[in-house]
Amino acid sequence: MKKSIGAGTLLVPTPTWVVGTYDATGRANAATIAWGGICCSKPPCVAVSLRSATMTHGNIMARKVFTVNIPSQDQIAQADYMGMASGRDADKFAVTGLTSAKSEFVDAPYVADFPVVIACTVLQVVEIGLHTQFIGEIKDILADPAALDAQGRLDIAAVRPVVYAPGTRTYHAVVGEPLAQGFNVGRGYMKEPG
Repeated sequence: MKKSIGAGTLLVPTPTWVVGTYDATGRANAATIAWGGICCSKPPCVAVSLRSATMTHGNIMARKVFTVNIPSQDQIAQADYMGMASGRDADKFAVTGLTSAKSEFVDAPYVADFPVVIACTVLQVVEIGLHTQFIGEIKDILADPAALDAQGRLDIAAVRPVVYAPGTRTYHAVVGEPLAQGFNVGRGYMKEPG
């Protein structure tokens, strides 16, 4: 029998994403979030959830755009810092030594050093409670050539993304040998038509 551990934000894993925005003066900011994910196929969309007290929340509300930056395992210290410090108090790019670049597709900065960047325009804003969910329509995905496989698809082993476990506040690697091919391994359970 399973044991109840109560209601909470203990879903594991969550992504380790860094959201890029500009403030009212045009200064680049980046904030690490864990509440996010893909939320629609057509149009392609991601959702990120932020507290209204954050600088990033205000920046998104003002400009209606953002980038999602996916750090690699060797960039976890910089990503962690970007989630602890406030852009109101520090220039996170200067402190971490990471490079801010202006997106060609949206009026938001991205972390040029990270292997994958997703440029988004806000499609919908949903007030949930403590957090506001921003649904962003994906306008473009930028990837380092080294993060792509021979067919031009993102290669998880090359990206080396990181996931977060909220309950233990720990980061984890996700790269390992593939377990199975999606939309294939479960075929044995499919019933034949008719």
